[in-house]
Amino acid sequence: MDKNNLVKEYTNGEVTVVWQNGKCTHSANCVKNLSKVFQPKEQPWIKLENASNEEILATVAKCPSGALSIK
Repeated sequence: MDKNNLVKEYTNGEVTVVWQNGKCTHSANCVKNLSKVFQPKEQPWIKLENASNEEILATVAKCPSGALSIK
């Protein structure tokens, strides 16, 4: 698998966030808007259990590159 086009899914059972690293421009909007969920120095780096679905959806909608989306 090409690690430049890695696609990962993270779910809390209600919301599934899809991350496509090949699209990520590292604007850090996700981290700035919801650092309790988006923690790039951790594994896994997306922890959906740390916020409400509404907070997650609002933050993913602010991703300028489309690297984060909702499934």
